[in-house]
Amino acid sequence: MSDTIHLNAEPRSDSGKGASRRLRHQGLVPAIVYGGKNDPVKISIPHNKMIHELEHETIYTQVIELQVGDLTEEVILRDLQRHPYKNKVMHADFFRIDKDTPIKIMVTIHVLNAEDCVGVKQDGGMITQTVTETEIIALPRDLPEYLEIDAADLHLGDALHLSNIVMPEGVQLTALMNIEEDELDDHDIGVVSVVKTREEVIEEEAPEAPEGEEGEVAEAEGEGEGAADESEGETSDED
Repeated sequence: MSDTIHLNAEPRSDSGKGASRRLRHQGLVPAIVYGGKNDPVKISIPHNKMIHELEHETIYTQVIELQVGDLTEEVILRDLQRHPYKNKVMHADFFRIDKDTPIKIMVTIHVLNAEDCVGVKQDGGMITQTVTETEIIALPRDLPEYLEIDAADLHLGDALHLSNIVMPEGVQLTALMNIEEDELDDHDIGVVSVVKTREEVIEEEAPEAPEGEEGEVAEAEGEGEGAADESEGETSDED
Protein backbone atom coordinates (compact mmCIF):
# COMPACT_ATOMS: atom_id res chain seq x y z
CA MET A 1 0.00 0.00 0.00
CA SER A 2 1.36 3.43 -0.95
CA ASP A 3 1.45 6.59 1.14
CA THR A 4 -1.92 8.11 1.91
CA ILE A 5 -3.10 10.83 -0.47
CA HIS A 6 -4.14 14.16 1.05
CA LEU A 7 -6.80 16.44 -0.42
CA ASN A 8 -8.13 19.70 0.99
CA ALA A 9 -11.73 20.64 0.28
CA GLU A 10 -14.25 23.27 1.24
CA PRO A 11 -17.93 22.66 2.06
CA ARG A 12 -20.53 24.20 -0.25
CA SER A 13 -24.22 24.79 0.18
CA ASP A 14 -25.28 25.58 -3.37
CA SER A 15 -26.26 22.87 -5.83
CA GLY A 16 -27.49 22.42 -9.36
CA LYS A 17 -25.92 22.78 -12.80
CA GLY A 18 -25.56 26.54 -12.54
CA ALA A 19 -23.72 26.36 -9.23
CA SER A 20 -21.42 23.62 -10.50
CA ARG A 21 -20.65 25.64 -13.62
CA ARG A 22 -19.68 28.65 -11.51
CA LEU A 23 -17.36 26.50 -9.40
CA ARG A 24 -15.61 25.16 -12.49
CA HIS A 25 -15.09 28.70 -13.78
CA GLN A 26 -13.39 29.46 -10.46
CA GLY A 27 -10.98 26.54 -10.91
CA LEU A 28 -12.81 24.23 -8.50
CA VAL A 29 -14.21 20.72 -8.87
CA PRO A 30 -17.71 20.13 -7.46
CA ALA A 31 -17.78 16.91 -5.45
CA ILE A 32 -19.69 15.00 -2.79
CA VAL A 33 -18.75 12.83 0.19
CA TYR A 34 -21.17 10.08 1.23
CA GLY A 35 -21.36 6.76 3.05
CA GLY A 36 -20.83 5.76 6.65
CA LYS A 37 -23.00 7.09 9.45
CA ASN A 38 -22.83 10.77 8.46
CA ASP A 39 -25.00 12.59 5.95
CA PRO A 40 -23.69 13.33 2.44
CA VAL A 41 -21.70 16.57 2.23
CA LYS A 42 -21.22 18.71 -0.89
CA ILE A 43 -17.66 19.96 -1.28
CA SER A 44 -15.34 21.65 -3.77
CA ILE A 45 -11.68 20.82 -4.48
CA PRO A 46 -9.02 22.87 -6.30
CA HIS A 47 -8.94 21.58 -9.88
CA ASN A 48 -5.16 21.78 -10.28
CA LYS A 49 -4.60 19.65 -7.18
CA MET A 50 -7.14 17.08 -8.37
CA ILE A 51 -5.54 16.85 -11.81
CA HIS A 52 -2.11 16.42 -10.22
CA GLU A 53 -3.26 13.50 -8.06
CA LEU A 54 -5.02 11.85 -11.00
CA GLU A 55 -1.64 11.43 -12.72
CA HIS A 56 -1.12 8.49 -10.36
CA GLU A 57 -3.32 5.48 -11.07
CA THR A 58 -3.19 4.53 -7.40
CA ILE A 59 -5.59 7.32 -6.49
CA TYR A 60 -8.41 4.95 -7.49
CA THR A 61 -7.32 2.25 -5.06
CA GLN A 62 -5.77 4.11 -2.16
CA VAL A 63 -7.17 5.68 0.98
CA ILE A 64 -7.47 9.45 0.71
CA GLU A 65 -7.33 11.76 3.71
CA LEU A 66 -9.93 14.34 2.82
CA GLN A 67 -9.91 17.47 4.94
CA VAL A 68 -13.15 19.46 4.80
CA GLY A 69 -12.76 22.53 6.94
CA ASP A 70 -11.62 21.30 10.36
CA LEU A 71 -12.82 17.73 9.78
CA THR A 72 -10.58 15.02 8.27
CA GLU A 73 -12.13 11.82 6.93
CA GLU A 74 -10.71 8.74 5.23
CA VAL A 75 -12.35 8.15 1.87
CA ILE A 76 -11.81 6.47 -1.48
CA LEU A 77 -12.51 7.93 -4.89
CA ARG A 78 -15.64 6.09 -5.98
CA ASP A 79 -16.55 7.88 -9.22
CA LEU A 80 -15.13 10.56 -11.48
CA GLN A 81 -16.69 12.50 -14.34
CA ARG A 82 -14.35 14.01 -16.92
CA HIS A 83 -14.91 16.44 -19.76
CA PRO A 84 -15.41 14.52 -23.03
CA TYR A 85 -12.29 15.96 -24.70
CA LYS A 86 -10.61 18.45 -22.35
CA ASN A 87 -8.26 17.55 -19.50
CA LYS A 88 -10.88 18.70 -17.04
CA VAL A 89 -12.63 17.05 -14.10
CA MET A 90 -16.36 17.78 -13.99
CA HIS A 91 -17.38 16.03 -10.73
CA ALA A 92 -16.03 13.60 -8.14
CA ASP A 93 -17.67 11.22 -5.66
CA PHE A 94 -15.88 10.18 -2.47
CA PHE A 95 -16.99 7.29 -0.25
CA ARG A 96 -16.30 7.26 3.49
CA ILE A 97 -14.59 4.13 4.74
CA ASP A 98 -14.38 2.30 8.04
CA LYS A 99 -10.94 0.86 8.79
CA ASP A 100 -12.56 -2.30 10.21
CA THR A 101 -14.99 -2.88 7.32
CA PRO A 102 -13.88 -4.59 4.07
CA ILE A 103 -14.62 -2.67 0.88
CA LYS A 104 -14.91 -3.67 -2.76
CA ILE A 105 -12.88 -1.79 -5.31
CA MET A 106 -11.57 -2.16 -8.85
CA VAL A 107 -7.78 -2.50 -9.23
CA THR A 108 -5.51 -2.52 -12.26
CA ILE A 109 -3.67 -5.70 -13.31
CA HIS A 110 -0.03 -5.23 -14.36
CA VAL A 111 1.63 -7.90 -16.52
CA LEU A 112 5.26 -8.60 -15.62
CA ASN A 113 7.86 -9.74 -18.20
CA ALA A 114 5.46 -9.22 -21.09
CA GLU A 115 8.18 -8.67 -23.68
CA ASP A 116 10.68 -11.14 -22.23
CA CYS A 117 8.46 -14.18 -21.90
CA VAL A 118 9.38 -17.41 -23.71
CA GLY A 119 6.44 -17.20 -26.10
CA VAL A 120 7.57 -13.81 -27.37
CA LYS A 121 11.37 -14.12 -27.39
CA GLN A 122 11.66 -17.75 -28.54
CA ASP A 123 8.34 -18.68 -30.12
CA GLY A 124 7.81 -15.40 -31.99
CA GLY A 125 4.35 -14.75 -30.56
CA MET A 126 2.90 -11.64 -28.98
CA ILE A 127 1.32 -10.89 -25.61
CA THR A 128 -2.35 -9.99 -25.43
CA GLN A 129 -4.01 -8.84 -22.22
CA THR A 130 -7.78 -9.33 -22.21
CA VAL A 131 -8.46 -8.21 -18.62
CA THR A 132 -6.86 -4.99 -17.37
CA GLU A 133 -8.68 -4.63 -14.04
CA THR A 134 -10.70 -6.70 -11.62
CA GLU A 135 -12.71 -6.25 -8.44
CA ILE A 136 -11.22 -7.13 -5.07
CA ILE A 137 -12.41 -7.00 -1.47
CA ALA A 138 -10.15 -6.08 1.43
CA LEU A 139 -9.83 -3.97 4.52
CA PRO A 140 -8.72 -0.40 3.73
CA ARG A 141 -5.27 -0.99 5.20
CA ASP A 142 -4.73 -4.01 2.90
CA LEU A 143 -5.74 -2.37 -0.37
CA PRO A 144 -2.99 -2.90 -2.97
CA GLU A 145 -1.99 -0.24 -5.47
CA TYR A 146 -2.41 -2.84 -8.24
CA LEU A 147 -2.20 -6.58 -8.86
CA GLU A 148 0.59 -8.35 -10.73
CA ILE A 149 0.69 -11.42 -12.93
CA ASP A 150 3.98 -12.86 -14.26
CA ALA A 151 4.08 -13.92 -17.91
CA ALA A 152 7.76 -14.93 -17.96
CA ASP A 153 7.17 -18.67 -18.52
CA LEU A 154 4.33 -18.43 -21.02
CA HIS A 155 4.82 -20.26 -24.33
CA LEU A 156 2.93 -19.67 -27.56
CA GLY A 157 -0.68 -20.72 -26.97
CA ASP A 158 -0.42 -20.52 -23.17
CA ALA A 159 -2.62 -18.32 -20.98
CA LEU A 160 -2.84 -17.12 -17.40
CA HIS A 161 -6.12 -16.71 -15.52
CA LEU A 162 -7.41 -14.82 -12.50
CA SER A 163 -6.43 -17.73 -10.26
CA ASN A 164 -2.79 -17.31 -11.37
CA ILE A 165 -2.55 -13.87 -9.75
CA VAL A 166 -0.58 -14.04 -6.51
CA MET A 167 -2.89 -12.20 -4.14
CA PRO A 168 -1.54 -9.99 -1.33
CA GLU A 169 -2.42 -11.07 2.18
CA GLY A 170 -5.92 -10.08 3.19
CA VAL A 171 -7.09 -9.48 -0.39
CA GLN A 172 -9.61 -11.60 -2.29
CA LEU A 173 -10.89 -11.61 -5.86
CA THR A 174 -14.66 -11.19 -5.76
CA ALA A 175 -14.98 -13.13 -9.03
CA LEU A 176 -13.61 -16.29 -7.37
CA MET A 177 -15.20 -15.99 -3.93
CA ASN A 178 -17.50 -18.80 -2.79
CA ILE A 179 -16.97 -20.72 -6.04
CA GLU A 180 -17.12 -24.51 -5.98
CA GLU A 181 -14.15 -26.32 -7.56
CA ASP A 182 -16.27 -27.80 -10.34
CA GLU A 183 -17.50 -24.28 -11.23
CA LEU A 184 -14.08 -22.64 -11.24
CA ASP A 185 -13.59 -22.86 -15.01
CA ASP A 186 -16.73 -20.80 -15.58
CA HIS A 187 -15.46 -17.92 -13.43
CA ASP A 188 -11.68 -18.14 -13.79
CA ILE A 189 -11.42 -15.93 -16.86
CA GLY A 190 -8.23 -15.50 -18.87
CA VAL A 191 -6.12 -12.43 -18.16
CA VAL A 192 -3.14 -12.68 -20.50
CA SER A 193 -2.04 -15.06 -23.26
CA VAL A 194 0.60 -15.48 -25.97
CA VAL A 195 -0.87 -15.62 -29.46
CA LYS A 196 0.45 -15.73 -33.01
CA THR A 197 1.34 -12.43 -34.62
CA ARG A 198 -0.93 -10.97 -37.28
CA GLU A 199 1.60 -11.75 -40.00
CA GLU A 200 1.67 -15.43 -39.03
CA VAL A 201 -2.11 -15.61 -39.06
CA ILE A 202 -2.27 -14.02 -42.52
CA GLU A 203 0.33 -16.44 -43.89
CA GLU A 204 -1.58 -19.43 -42.54
CA GLU A 205 -4.90 -18.18 -43.94
CA ALA A 206 -3.54 -17.32 -47.42
CA PRO A 207 -5.04 -19.80 -49.95
CA GLU A 208 -2.65 -21.96 -51.98
CA ALA A 209 -3.10 -22.37 -55.72
CA PRO A 210 -4.45 -25.85 -56.62
CA GLU A 211 -1.93 -28.18 -58.26
CA GLY A 212 -1.92 -28.02 -62.03
CA GLU A 213 -3.73 -24.70 -62.17
CA GLU A 214 -0.86 -22.89 -63.85
CA GLY A 215 -0.47 -25.67 -66.43
CA GLU A 216 -4.17 -25.65 -67.20
CA VAL A 217 -4.11 -21.90 -67.71
CA ALA A 218 -1.11 -22.18 -70.01
CA GLU A 219 -2.77 -24.99 -71.98
CA ALA A 220 -5.94 -22.96 -72.29
CA GLU A 221 -3.95 -19.99 -73.52
CA GLY A 222 -2.23 -22.23 -76.10
CA GLU A 223 -5.56 -23.50 -77.34
CA GLY A 224 -6.78 -19.96 -77.65
CA GLU A 225 -3.78 -18.96 -79.73
CA GLY A 226 -4.22 -21.97 -82.03
CA ALA A 227 -7.86 -21.16 -82.58
CA ALA A 228 -6.93 -17.60 -83.43
CA ASP A 229 -4.34 -18.78 -86.00
CA GLU A 230 -6.89 -21.06 -87.68
CA SER A 231 -9.38 -18.24 -87.81
CA GLU A 232 -6.84 -15.97 -89.45
CA GLY A 233 -6.05 -18.66 -91.96
CA GLU A 234 -9.69 -19.12 -92.92
CA THR A 235 -10.08 -15.42 -93.39
CA SER A 236 -7.00 -15.30 -95.58
CA ASP A 237 -8.34 -18.14 -97.81
CA GLU A 238 -11.63 -16.35 -98.32
CA ASP A 239 -9.83 -13.21 -99.36
